[in-house]
Amino acid sequence: MSIIEGLRERRTYYQLNKTLPIAETELKALVEETTELVPDAFNMKSARIVVALGARQDTLWDEIDAAFGGKVAREKIDGFRAAAGTILYFYDETVVSALQEKFPLYAANFPVWANQANGMLQLALWTALRERGIGANLQHYNPVIDERVKALFGLPDTWKLIAQMPFGGIVAAPDPKGKEDIAQRVRWEK
Repeated sequence: MSIIEGLRERRTYYQLNKTLPIAETELKALVEETTELVPDAFNMKSARIVVALGARQDTLWDEIDAAFGGKVAREKIDGFRAAAGTILYFYDETVVSALQEKFPLYAANFPVWANQANGMLQLALWTALRERGIGANLQHYNPVIDERVKALFGLPDTWKLIAQMPFGGIVAAPDPKGKEDIAQRVRWEK
């Protein structure tokens, strides 16, 4: 599959289940290799990932529900909980701080670059999952859930939570995407 075909297939799948079309060992290799291959500024390697599966997946979404105290519809949380797993995306502020000290002229840019690299990693993994027949969606319940997530997985305070990506077997496909007027977002100049 070409990158364009992969991007076309990558969609937001909300109706997921716990049945994956690939083995857990293949999933592990996919996540690790993709994480290693995605570039970032100054080769900082600030991205961090936690993949929650099985009972940890269920507990994660129960903790997220508890963090909101019922302010997020339980049906929505249960939909994410029904997935096979969740990829939690972070960047390590220790890495960013070290580079800020080493290259003070660029200090303000390192958090921005860490976020950009994390976004590329999210898209790369989302597309790679879809290429293997796995659906996913991207959520942003941080910062409300940050402390609960760090406690649940025993993570350092320097890991900044960026996004959550529930993934799993596809129960139902999303509606077709409409064609946009791309000229509203892309300009060509000569």
